[in-house]
Amino acid sequence: MDKERKEALEAAAFRRLVAHLSDRTDVQNIDMMNLAGFCRNCLSRWYQEAATEQGIDIDMASARELVYGMPYDEWKVKFQTETTEEQLNAYKSAQKHD
Repeated sequence: MDKERKEALEAAAFRRLVAHLSDRTDVQNIDMMNLAGFCRNCLSRWYQEAATEQGIDIDMASARELVYGMPYDEWKVKFQTETTEEQLNAYKSAQKHD
């Protein structure tokens, strides 16, 4: 497979992941971190870092809006729930293994 086709497929998979996460607003970032070791904020940061590597200046707010499908503060108000003690303990435990 040539580089152009590979990158097109990777971009399509990324768009599908972002769309999936937009549909799954019930899944909290802390849950993603506990289960997979990354979350929407990580994707936003990776997107911003990739842009920087390409010489493109994208601020974190813009990268987050791309991943969240709306401004981050709006998403938090609409969909973010309080972190439970269980979620926080799982996160802390996972961090000890890194």
